[in-house]
Amino acid sequence: MTATNDLTGKVILVTGASRGIGYQVALEAGRRGAHVIAVARTVGGLEDLDDAIKAAGGSATLVPLDLRDFDGIDRLGLSIFERWGHLDGLVGNAGMAGTLSPVGHIEPKDFESALALNVTANFRLIRSVDLLLRQAEAGRAVFISSGIVNVAVPYFGTYTATKMALDGLIRVYAAEMANTKVRVNTFNPGPLRTALRAKAIPGEDPMTLEPPSVVAPKIVDMVAPDWTENGMLFDYETGTSRPIATQA
Repeated sequence: MTATNDLTGKVILVTGASRGIGYQVALEAGRRGAHVIAVARTVGGLEDLDDAIKAAGGSATLVPLDLRDFDGIDRLGLSIFERWGHLDGLVGNAGMAGTLSPVGHIEPKDFESALALNVTANFRLIRSVDLLLRQAEAGRAVFISSGIVNVAVPYFGTYTATKMALDGLIRVYAAEMANTKVRVNTFNPGPLRTALRAKAIPGEDPMTLEPPSVVAPKIVDMVAPDWTENGMLFDYETGTSRPIATQA
């Protein structure tokens, strides 16, 4: 860890923190000195994370919350305001693949559930913590994108549509933050050994994929004060970054 990536005294919120990418990002942020607000549905996974962060010398606040509880997101923002008065970093990681199905056969309830978690929950998070990010010395936010938005993969209509919607939302939010101290970006982790990937592609040998720990340092870099880029998509597989969208 370099001094520029030191997060001592920073407050970082990570969603989907009980496993996979979110777990590793939360642990990495804790190692760097941040106080981690870890949000997930699975209490056991959060408790394991808390033990790991403490073992690494960090600290965490555990928030067992289904992000489709939108009133719960509002309460979370209020709690952060009352305790810290600001938020230094947000990692919008939680997501679901949804049911694999031909578009014409997708169950409405399945589509709406994925839309709620992948898109609406992130909108509600932004709505809840936008002012808190602005109150920080160097507010940073990064949201997990997917390479699937660039291709048309049969049976992945739900995941593709929701990730494209999320990308569009974050493009606009980043543009709105251009003249503020807040920096907003997206990150495409590529194929990794995660539960989401296993559910989406059950026949794949997971041992052919890298573990989610490999991307955690880069994602945490993007919520550090030293990160100054805004409105960019970082692609882990290619090691490249590009603007999320051109300005209007």
